[in-house]
Amino acid sequence: MSALSSLRPLPSSRATRRLIAWVVVWVVTAGLLRVTLAAPEVCPQYSPGDGQAAIDSGADWIVRTQEPSGRYLYEYDRRTESAVPGYNLVRHAGGTMSLYQLAIAQQGSNHQVVEAADRGMNYLLERAVVTSDGGMGPALSPRGPVKTGTASLTLVSLAHRRILTGDPGFDNEMRALGRFLVGQQLPDGGMLNFWDPKSGAPVPGQRSRFATGEAAWGLALMHEAFPGEGWDTPVWAIMDYLATERDELEELWPPPWPDQWAAYTLGEMAEWGLEDHHLDYARRLAGRFSQMIRWDAQREGVAEISHLPMPRGGGYGTILEGLGALEWLWLNEPRLADAPLRYRLECGAARLAEAQDADGAWYYDDLTRVDDQQHAVSGLLMADASFNLGGNKP
Repeated sequence: MSALSSLRPLPSSRATRRLIAWVVVWVVTAGLLRVTLAAPEVCPQYSPGDGQAAIDSGADWIVRTQEPSGRYLYEYDRRTESAVPGYNLVRHAGGTMSLYQLAIAQQGSNHQVVEAADRGMNYLLERAVVTSDGGMGPALSPRGPVKTGTASLTLVSLAHRRILTGDPGFDNEMRALGRFLVGQQLPDGGMLNFWDPKSGAPVPGQRSRFATGEAAWGLALMHEAFPGEGWDTPVWAIMDYLATERDELEELWPPPWPDQWAAYTLGEMAEWGLEDHHLDYARRLAGRFSQMIRWDAQREGVAEISHLPMPRGGGYGTILEGLGALEWLWLNEPRLADAPLRYRLECGAARLAEAQDADGAWYYDDLTRVDDQQHAVSGLLMADASFNLGGNKP
């Protein structure tokens, strides 16, 4: 042994324990990452069109459970094999919208789907409440408040019906719905959630995380149907609000709020000349939707311990709707960089299709609602490259 080596101290037991502790920490950290952020993804093989059977079965569930009045089976419990009391007119309007989307994708060939959508639309229009300025919004009862979301999705449905049929017979109703939505808009571009038939005015101070994006899409479709009438003005105000203020003002966390209605609107505006802050918002939305699909795809095996259960059909469907609408924007906006939207769409579509029950519904704790089928059908349609935002794009 050299004189120099004899001066080197031997490791103490304390140093050894510290080294072992660090090794344990790193092993535990690596293990936690393996079942959380770094867990492998499980994405079944999927190609556009593979979800058609799930789309048809989901739409069939909506159609065959619809009442002659046009009212849908709102919620069903398969444990008791019975309907759950209650109804939501916004989700009724959304179910109608989804049927019209499917009818457009099928070029009107499925008459049962078209007829069911028309019955659903009649149910909404029969509940129309007319405002003093000639606006119109459906309410569940004549005395109840009108929701901005109901009016918005009724307008979206009528716009899709117009695309499907070329029939201008409901143009007056579309304009009345558009006027109602403009009357609900705040100076900052956001939307109030309710209109009170008793006071004949919007209910102040109440916004909705859903209604603003829904109204944006409805009004964007109005501009597409009736260019030159000024319907794009409120849309620009809404999109500025969503892109720059909404998350902070409405305390939505984490930002951005995964708003598929805003994504539909951005897709509709692909050729309008979006500004840089709108495109930045689109990038952030795409990242949020993609992360949500990735997180669910990691929820397999041991990783199920650290991952929440798969969202219900309605929740998962909205993710695909949003990402599919943004893909259309990506394909038509040269300022946007490439992003793996198609891979995420196909991964999510495959997982959603696999989760469908044999009866065509998507269940969560043995319960299913009409919006589970609505959003799942629309989401799978948006994942199909042959479908494009109502068919009014080249």
